[in-house]
Amino acid sequence: MGRLYKNWTNWQADFEFYLYRYAFFGHFILLLIFRLPIPARQRQPENAILALPTFHYTSKTMTTLAQFLRDHTAQHAIPHDLIATVSSIIQACTQISTRVRLGALSSGVLGEAGTGNIQGETQKNLDVLANQLLIAALQATPSVAGLASEEEDTFIACNENGSHLVLFDPLDGSSNIDVNISIGTIFSILPKPQGSLKTESFLQQGNAQIAAGYVLYGVQTLLMLTFKHGVYGFTLNEHNEFILTHTPQIPEQTAEFAINASNQRHWEAPTQHYIAELLAGKEGARGKNYNMRWVASMVAEVHRILMRGGVFLYPKDNRNPSKAGKLRLMYEANPMSLLVAQAGGAASNAHQDILSIQPNDLHQRVAVILGSKEEVARVNQLHAA
Repeated sequence: MGRLYKNWTNWQADFEFYLYRYAFFGHFILLLIFRLPIPARQRQPENAILALPTFHYTSKTMTTLAQFLRDHTAQHAIPHDLIATVSSIIQACTQISTRVRLGALSSGVLGEAGTGNIQGETQKNLDVLANQLLIAALQATPSVAGLASEEEDTFIACNENGSHLVLFDPLDGSSNIDVNISIGTIFSILPKPQGSLKTESFLQQGNAQIAAGYVLYGVQTLLMLTFKHGVYGFTLNEHNEFILTHTPQIPEQTAEFAINASNQRHWEAPTQHYIAELLAGKEGARGKNYNMRWVASMVAEVHRILMRGGVFLYPKDNRNPSKAGKLRLMYEANPMSLLVAQAGGAASNAHQDILSIQPNDLHQRVAVILGSKEEVARVNQLHAA
């Protein structure tokens, strides 16, 4: 092709000849290359698209829950039997997390169980399963004298020589199970009083709790835990091992609130006034704009507050004036209030600190306002006026 062309036709003919000739040999060479066996050291697995790199957590990279518990025990003189009780709860929650993660892939996880609990609520399959897993784990733990569950009519005796009482909501937010929204397990640990085990043994103020926490089954499985020396958060890794990842602190001020606005027509006047202030925004008395959130899962709501602040309200309303509120004091309000207080926030029933309420029933209900101190104080102020 080194000659000069006097017209377009001759140039085009030569170009097409060389193009097809080299294209033929190029195609032949490519076929040979791709039909050759790949050396063993370069061969990829058939599921190579799934063979994603993983990061293996070790004591040299991050603190495991086991390491944290050892260090925390030494630093704060925490009894070893309390660590055993907490570890038993967490082990059961890890099993629950596995079932939640599989969802419809695991038989008997989704859907309704066809039964109801003492609260008059329809139970989901996972409600029943989570309750059974926790009961079995705690009954097998020598340090647990007795337990009480939101799903059970009365308490269950465990080990006569145990030193702890455990109260729990096995699956908070269970209405969200089938739609894959965050749910969780809430737990509270109390010291067992002297004497035989009875209902009154459990009826202790929230301030008497010696540990509390929750496990959130969401985008990640997260454990939030307190021994009354601050709050510590852990993330479950691919080896079913919890790794220390958070030490939350709730800011005193916030511009975010969570309440079920569909109940507005039933709220008492002070609650109506408070929410109206927030909705008035920058032009109103509070002088700033607020955002509203609502997940219908207390675990998810409280977790968001621990991570970035906010205020959560489930107030008393006028649908049933004889009821002090919707949420359970022993299974939900007390453990969550302890976590919030230990992270620098506050919790109230709009009249007094939740942790100072003297319970009179295992399934007692209570109004709950918790989160950033400034907002909780404002709600209390409006109810006191």
